Amino acid sequence: MTTASRTPTPPPPRPSEGEPAWDVAKLFPNQGTWSVGEYLELNGNRLVEFSNGYIEVLTVPTMRHQLIVMFLCDVLREFLKDRVAARVLVAPFRIRLWPEKYREPDVMLMLPQHADRMGNEYWDGADLVMEVVSDDDRRRDLETKRFEYARAGIAEYWIVDPQRDTITVLKLDGTSYTVHGEFAAGARAASALLSGFSVAVDEVFAAR
Repeated sequence: MTTASRTPTPPPPRPSEGEPAWDVAKLFPNQGTWSVGEYLELNGNRLVEFSNGYIEVLTVPTMRHQLIVMFLCDVLREFLKDRVAARVLVAPFRIRLWPEKYREPDVMLMLPQHADRMGNEYWDGADLVMEVVSDDDRRRDLETKRFEYARAGIAEYWIVDPQRDTITVLKLDGTSYTVHGEFAAGARAASALLSGFSVAVDEVFAAR
C-alpha cells in the first residue's frame, strides 16, 4: 500500500517589517471598554493616563523636561525637610482624580494630614501638583488639567511653561482656580499653600 503524498501547508505570511504587533494589541481591551482594574494592571516605562474607559499614552518626556521636573522636586523636598513631613513624588505615579479619571502629574505633594489618601498603587488626589508644559499638547496642561485638578479639589496647581519661561501658580477657590501669581524671569514663584516656599524662575529654567 502506498501512502498518497500530501502537499505541505505553507506557513502563514509574516507581518510586514515595521507593522505593529496587532496580535499583542488584541490582548488588551478596546478603547472605551477599559476598566479601572485593567488600567491599574498596566506596567511599563511609559506615562499612561485613564479617562472613562479610555487610555492615553503620553509621549516620552525630553531630557530638558525631566531636568526641570527633577529640579522642582529637589527644591520642594529641601524646603520641606525641616518643616512638615509631606510626601513628594514624581511621574510616573498615578493619582485618582475621581473614580474614572487618573492622571500622572510631573510633581505631586501630599500633606501629612492626608496620609490616609496615599496608596501604594495610586493616591486619591493630592494637595499640590506641578506640570511642565509639553510641546506635543500645550492645551492639555494649560486648560484640560486646570479644569480636572480643580474638579478633584487639588488646592494648588503650578503650570511651568518652558516655551515662555514662566510659572503660573493657581490656587483653588471653591470649585475653580484663581491665579495666585504669574511669575517670569527675575521673579520668584511663590506658593499659596506652603507658606514661605518659593523658587527663582531663572533657576528653574536654567536647570535645562
